Amino acid sequence: MSESTAITQVSQVSGSIYVSEASFEFAQRQARMLAESSFVPKEFKGQAGLPNCIVAVGVSRRMGMDPVYVCQSINVINGRPSWKSEFINAAILGSGRFVDLDYDEGDDYCQLVCKRADSGKEVRGVKITLEMAKAEGWTRNSKWRTMPQKMLRARAVSFFGKDYIPDILNGMGSVDEAEVIEADIKVAPSTAEDKLDKVASLLAPKADPAPVPEPEPVSDVNEPDDFFD
Repeated sequence: MSESTAITQVSQVSGSIYVSEASFEFAQRQARMLAESSFVPKEFKGQAGLPNCIVAVGVSRRMGMDPVYVCQSINVINGRPSWKSEFINAAILGSGRFVDLDYDEGDDYCQLVCKRADSGKEVRGVKITLEMAKAEGWTRNSKWRTMPQKMLRARAVSFFGKDYIPDILNGMGSVDEAEVIEADIKVAPSTAEDKLDKVASLLAPKADPAPVPEPEPVSDVNEPDDFFD
């Protein structure tokens, strides 16, 4: 079964696993089978991955898809389930809403172009450029330096999916988006300049402490003691 044929129409959604106790128990049995198999990524394996499998079964039920395919198409990054760009591309093709999918691209840009299946009207997604990638901080991912064209395509597909088939993607983002968010929340290591600044601050002369007021002088004159008078 190809990726595109694995994607079904929204009208074929089977419903939630939480509608009844029997439905949830059946989903748990499916999840245990997935967790014990060798066909799912490490985030879904074993007892630790069982809760992720239950969530994947729920997503597959709502989307009317094979839960194994859902597990293989999702990456869990910092607790955020996200679709791989290959899945989003297949979802666009398998939706039946668009035909003649292609890319208008150059060395520093990419834009997904296709036609609506019902009207033949041309549809163009967001044009992704390397300048945009640098401004948004996406290039912190080293793949932008080693395979920029593939990353441009992945972003173009991701934006098109969010704009035109958000219902099929079930409100979930893409892997490349989650990777940027993960990089944002990581603490950046101190640079050499930062360390030199800290050393300089330690070696800088300290400000003079505030003067302490001297106590008033005690008088040498003996005061008369009239307590017993």
